[in-house]
Amino acid sequence: MKLKKIAELLEADILCDEIHLEKEIPCAFGSDLISDILMCTKEPTILLTGLTNPQIVRLSDMIDLLGIIFVRGKKPPQEIMDMAKERNLPMISTAFTLYKSSGILYNNGLRSCKI
Repeated sequence: MKLKKIAELLEADILCDEIHLEKEIPCAFGSDLISDILMCTKEPTILLTGLTNPQIVRLSDMIDLLGIIFVRGKKPPQEIMDMAKERNLPMISTAFTLYKSSGILYNNGLRSCKI
């Protein structure tokens, strides 16, 4: 599923350059715990989270994150957006909860990442 379609389904605000919207996303994982994200993402994935601290972007240096979806209407500070831009890491923000966002994406064919 393309990131553009994900943004449409989640009625999300796009926090990155438009060029990232054609990126193909094979699967997703949702969590607010850094340890779970590190332990459970074994393949390229998009992350759904409510975390907006620098560690969430630094995760992309350790695991293959294809993008970040901030849930519950959260938006990262400019520092985080600059860090993501340096890494070409797309980010979007939705007002939906983690649960609702995950359900919408799953029901539209985006599978969970393998854990």
